[in-house]
Amino acid sequence: QVQLVESGGGLVQPGESLRLSCSASGFTFSNYRMSWYRQAPGKERELVAGISSVGGRTNYADSVKGRFTISRDNAKNSVYLQMNSLKPEDTAVYYCNAKFSGWDYWGQGTQVTVSS
Repeated sequence: QVQLVESGGGLVQPGESLRLSCSASGFTFSNYRMSWYRQAPGKERELVAGISSVGGRTNYADSVKGRFTISRDNAKNSVYLQMNSLKPEDTAVYYCNAKFSGWDYWGQGTQVTVSS
């Protein structure tokens, strides 16, 4: 069955870094556009970053441009989110998403907390 499993979340101080990973199985990963979303308490889920199926195109929310980098390894069926210079406002549950031709899959999320 389809699975997206996120890992790498945790508690960090402002200015520190984290690298999130999402491991996919159960579908043809290389066909899918992959994205990271996040949802903070009391807020709607928002797109953080996306990457095209072959990795040639990326897009970012304005709030993370220059600090976050999305990448993928189709050989490992994985997508990553490198998060640098983290801020308290980056605190949220981060979700991995896969989309292709009407198919839309979500992971269970990983908590990222940025606090001193």
